[in-house]
Amino acid sequence: MSTLPVIAAVDGSQDSLRALDWAADAARRRAAPLRVVHVRQYAAWAQADVLVAGPPDTGEDPVIEEARARLGDRADAPVTEYLGMEGVPGAALPELGADAQLLVLGSRGRGGFASLLLGSNSLAAARDAECPVVVVPRPGREVHGEPPAEPGPRVVVGLHVDSPDDAVLSFAFAEAARRGARLQVVAAYPWPVQTWAAAGQMMPLVIDEVSVESETRVLADGLLAPYRGRHHDVRADTYVVAGDAAGHLVAASKDAELVVVGRHRRRLLAPARMMGSVTHAVLLHAASPVAVVPPAPPEE
Repeated sequence: MSTLPVIAAVDGSQDSLRALDWAADAARRRAAPLRVVHVRQYAAWAQADVLVAGPPDTGEDPVIEEARARLGDRADAPVTEYLGMEGVPGAALPELGADAQLLVLGSRGRGGFASLLLGSNSLAAARDAECPVVVVPRPGREVHGEPPAEPGPRVVVGLHVDSPDDAVLSFAFAEAARRGARLQVVAAYPWPVQTWAAAGQMMPLVIDEVSVESETRVLADGLLAPYRGRHHDVRADTYVVAGDAAGHLVAASKDAELVVVGRHRRRLLAPARMMGSVTHAVLLHAASPVAVVPPAPPEE
């Protein structure tokens, strides 16, 4: 059985070339082939009904040639194939995830407004692809808060103790193992806890925060136990924190190798794919690459 490739989406922008570098390293760590893809935008007025990419284009493609030259001199470059395609990138790129173990993009491409923090194609891929999607940000993003002082490579993952996601935790532990990195597990709990009172007013509940923190830690460590058992080589540290999960994950992204977050499961009343506010905020503001992991398919 052949190994699924790591796909790097390029469009000639500096963002996509940084994503290409990240994808090449990821493919090497996985002993997987690398597939470099350029989806050339159809003219919307002429091809409005086209949703996916067409067949590979064997003609000369300057974007593909630039990517080929960037990887050409690397002694450790993985086995690489290059594909030029035509289509609507926002629809075609997520479709590529059906035949990949990882899809890697830059946070913004050539199109759109310069002020945007996240391009529409990256957003569509992170929301819709069947495989995990890594979005590589532009360098120099400033984040508030201090990461742990302990040096060394670090992968960050968010853990919701009320609804843990096996796909997210499995991906995070495996990625930390590949990188020889420490895993920082961020388990946030809401504080202060409030409830509705008369006349629509919010009233704080009389709850001991120490108890809430302790219970969250116990739940988190219990959920992590089987993963720690399967990955003896990964040191996983639990950070139980109060308040906004997105803010803590963004702060932890400083100097991290990767931040791993999940995507919402489809629900009966919301069948469309969704990312959730925490994942969206982390994609917009994290200083490190962000991996968005789709939920595992439901059991039959």
